[in-house]
Amino acid sequence: MATTIAPALSRIAAGVAMAAALAGCGSLDVKQSTVERTETARVGPEQAPFRSITGFSSALRCMDNLMLDYGVRDVTMLVEDILDQTKKVNAGTRDMLITAVSDMTRRSRAIRINAFGKDATNVISFLASAQRQSAYEVIPQYDIKGSVSQLDENVIRSQKDAGIGFQPFINLGITRDAASSILGLDLSVLTTEDMSILPGVTSRNSVVILKQGRGFDGDAAYHKFGVNFSMNLNKAEGQSQALRGLVELAVVELMGKLTKTPYWRCLGADAQANEEIKLEMSDWYYAMGANPVELIAWFQYQLRHRRYYDGPVDGEFNPAIDEAIANYRAALGMSREPKLEQAFFVAYLGADHSKIRPPAQPARATVVAAPAPAPAAPAAVPTAAPSAAAPEPVPATTVVAAAPAAAAAPITLALTTPNRQTRYARGEAISLMVQPSRDAHVYCYLQDENAKIARFYPNRFAKDSLVPAARPLAVPGSMRFQLVMNARGANETIACFATAGDVLGALPATVVGTDFEPLPVLTIAQIRSAFAQATGGSFAQEILDVQAK
Repeated sequence: MATTIAPALSRIAAGVAMAAALAGCGSLDVKQSTVERTETARVGPEQAPFRSITGFSSALRCMDNLMLDYGVRDVTMLVEDILDQTKKVNAGTRDMLITAVSDMTRRSRAIRINAFGKDATNVISFLASAQRQSAYEVIPQYDIKGSVSQLDENVIRSQKDAGIGFQPFINLGITRDAASSILGLDLSVLTTEDMSILPGVTSRNSVVILKQGRGFDGDAAYHKFGVNFSMNLNKAEGQSQALRGLVELAVVELMGKLTKTPYWRCLGADAQANEEIKLEMSDWYYAMGANPVELIAWFQYQLRHRRYYDGPVDGEFNPAIDEAIANYRAALGMSREPKLEQAFFVAYLGADHSKIRPPAQPARATVVAAPAPAPAAPAAVPTAAPSAAAPEPVPATTVVAAAPAAAAAPITLALTTPNRQTRYARGEAISLMVQPSRDAHVYCYLQDENAKIARFYPNRFAKDSLVPAARPLAVPGSMRFQLVMNARGANETIACFATAGDVLGALPATVVGTDFEPLPVLTIAQIRSAFAQATGGSFAQEILDVQAK
């Protein structure tokens, strides 16, 4: 009996050894062939560099710092349900987006997200009822809309099998397979003013997901600006984790396009070598150049943030902004011509502004009381493709006069209401008139019936804090919010501060916060102390106590 079993056992052992050899045989390596074929189909003959990631958390933090650097603040957005149009990805896409934005605004607090509703009807209802949410009638500026738009499964699939059998004792076999799928996410930003899509503020990205072996064991690859980001996935994560990476990538791209900040830096892309980024910057310049007011106002805000300019952000040229442009061009190694040309715009987006020191005094301007004559029509800005010749710089229209660096007299501030009214019925709208004794930057706060303090000017609708003495500030005026007396009938306090220069960037985050949102400060006195420290004590303050009838 033993003589017959031994050869059989010998054959079984040999079969096991052969099966083991088959398991390790390179001929069954299906992953590499699938990867190669998928990459060829996805990115063509050029192979982009790869960076291994676990997520885009570093890019989100980079965007947080970038928005601080570019003075981005008070951006408010609604987020609709991001539906899965493929019906195959069971994941909370909207929740992923909200988390990503939260991570991206840890320090800057630049973007505030409102999550609600499930469809466009709810968007309209939400906007219509915004005034009933709190003491402020506040309408968010933007709405994010989109969906998981694509899931192409098994775009390329490879499978290899091998086996050996010894009847009737044992049959051995092995199989290896790998398949790739493409998951796509499309998001757009709409303006809530008329629910129209903002041109160019979109994100359309996809990820290749590689599945291999038993169950799910693979990786995913994202492609943006010539850089491939590879992510390892396990069975528990699968395509949901790949979708999270897509959402984080989309948030970086959307917010960068919306705020005109060079977000490609946060993705490790080289703006000098990448044609897609060059086209992006050209698109931004042409879009703003088509409306010269927008282009001039963008530079007015940016150079005031850099402390090169102290004047209105009104989209109109003046001697002070001419001087500021010339000075900043010189700091970037360019000619001192006060031209807003595309080369200056590109250089500005590519500069390390932390290495550029502001001058001892910014170029200051003061608004003249008399209206200026109508300026000549500016030169037409070409609307051709980015490959066309760059538009001519927008001609200057002087509407303000240069002002001395030093103020002749201290600032005083008047804070009044129509007919000097101080008592209001519950729910009654409150209107204010704020007038500094000379051109000054004004900041207003409300301490509500719960003793919570919030900044309501400047805000998302009026970002310019400069108030000319010749044109008093009406609040809310044409701004899309209202101040109303609280339903409890409790007393409230309004406090406004006026400073010679823009100090919002010098104030602590606890005093700046997000417009219409409660601040961590407990008293108006704490805000006053912050202004005193930021200005060296040179500021004006006025307080208005509002009481119920």
